[in-house]
Amino acid sequence: MAETDTETAASGQQGLKKKEVVLPVEGRRNVLVTSALPHLGNLVGCVLSADVYASYCRLRGDNVLFVCGTDEYGTATETRAMEERCSPREICDRYHAVHREVYEWFGVSFDHFGRTSSPQQTEICHDIFRKLLDNSWLSENTIQQLYCNSCQRFLADRLVEGSCPTKGCSYDSARGDQCKKCGELLNSIELIHLYRFHNVVTLVPGKNQPNSGSGFPFLCSTAAILQVCGSAPCVRDTDHLFLELPLLKETLERYIQEASADGSWSQNAVNATNAWLKGGLRPRCITRDLKWGVPVPHEKCSMSGLTHQLGTSECYTPEWSKWWKNPDNVELYQFTGKDNVPFHTVMFPSTLLGTGDNWTLLKAISVTEYLNYESGKFSKIRVLESLAMMHQIRNSLGHWADLQAKLNNELVNILGNFINRVLSFIAKPEGAGYGSIIPDAPHAESHARTQEISETVGKLVEQYIDAMNKVKLKRGLKLAMALSKEGNAYLQGSKFWELYKQDPVGCATVIKTSIGLVYLLACLLEPFMPSFSKEVLHQLPPEEHLLFCDGKGQREKKKALGSYTIRPQDRETYTSIQKIG
Repeated sequence: MAETDTETAASGQQGLKKKEVVLPVEGRRNVLVTSALPHLGNLVGCVLSADVYASYCRLRGDNVLFVCGTDEYGTATETRAMEERCSPREICDRYHAVHREVYEWFGVSFDHFGRTSSPQQTEICHDIFRKLLDNSWLSENTIQQLYCNSCQRFLADRLVEGSCPTKGCSYDSARGDQCKKCGELLNSIELIHLYRFHNVVTLVPGKNQPNSGSGFPFLCSTAAILQVCGSAPCVRDTDHLFLELPLLKETLERYIQEASADGSWSQNAVNATNAWLKGGLRPRCITRDLKWGVPVPHEKCSMSGLTHQLGTSECYTPEWSKWWKNPDNVELYQFTGKDNVPFHTVMFPSTLLGTGDNWTLLKAISVTEYLNYESGKFSKIRVLESLAMMHQIRNSLGHWADLQAKLNNELVNILGNFINRVLSFIAKPEGAGYGSIIPDAPHAESHARTQEISETVGKLVEQYIDAMNKVKLKRGLKLAMALSKEGNAYLQGSKFWELYKQDPVGCATVIKTSIGLVYLLACLLEPFMPSFSKEVLHQLPPEEHLLFCDGKGQREKKKALGSYTIRPQDRETYTSIQKIG
């Protein structure tokens, strides 16, 4: 069953690696993890969050497949290719390599990082398209879109911005396909105060919609660079294919009700999905006026990216359907940004349900708010020197002061300080420490302070596991850091430096217990900081690398630590965690 995954570098590994293909295993918990397709906001909020959860599941002994890929088809790629005077394929080849290098640097543990422009993707799209067509879930309709006569191309909705026409919203940076603030689906000709690249056209619906003779200034693309082409856009009819969501309403609503109750849907995902349903389902266009897209059996259109996760999985293994058509044995977890919730909870499930096949549908979805920087919404075109990672619930705010405080107050003063004090004391020569030998503690059960922290830590670990199981990653991280605070308080309160001379048995108990906490911290933090945990464990006996459960998914009992030797040559690792200011 071993194959070569030619497009993946696993966590901490460089270059191509031969890996055994991961397939669902009967009798084990099989977890399929996907993240939103890459850009910077997705890296912080979706890719890294998905990686944390996938790593946690592996640590629990679950059977995990984690897939993602670069989103390569579409107008954005065509436009960028024209700007750089090359083909869309050349653009995709170049940036796919860049993305891979970035994720390798971050140590993201993809089982496969693929591409949406693969032949496998096209094959799956065609199969789904034919089944939707055969089941009468597709219709052809004529819609109006902005068209540039000079450039002889339709202006993609997503590249046109203006004020949202939705009552009570009026967000001034709504895209022509969807408003990121209220989530309403739009058409570019519905926008008010329409503008493109800072040139404004005022649209009054029903009155002065733009046409070739309107005289409104408008900016669009030429074959080489972005410049004023000298003509205004017109509104032109174009034929497209639509997925009939209203016809799937009953089946879709039943699925959403069951999935959101049984799975761990974040509250913002529930709210966004309910808003869609409350507003009424409308037919959704699934084709585009593109040359660079998935060709479909229709003479005028290319298909938009509805099935990229499936195509990426087929690139990983020809037996991809064992993951994606196995709802009784596979749980699907998806990580995305809040503007993409309707795709994952409405459009993608509707597309699969419409085929009539037995698909693995979404069990849980984790939704990240927009990435902000210095109190403003992050834009991909801004060049940033740094970014801070904050997951879930609230809008992610990035400030230098926050980053500095997190590093100094938590990583250095609490976590780094605790581990460094424990390891450096053990590594001191006998007479001042333990000569790099972890001491025995045969009477730990009768040590009151140790029993107290044992109960506290046990509760924290249970809460950590509960939070992580529910994909509450931010809470899980806070609980792990709380354990390091407890360790510091235990170590300081025991006054181990006095016990070393006055009560050797008590000191040995404190140090042995503290080493156990170091092990536990390395285990709990491994999903969040894999390189950190690796360095900690490198300095400690490898036999005691703790897991939450064994390979069959049953939780392990706590092990009693024996006398072990630590590696003093590595003890300076944690003194390298330094403050910034």
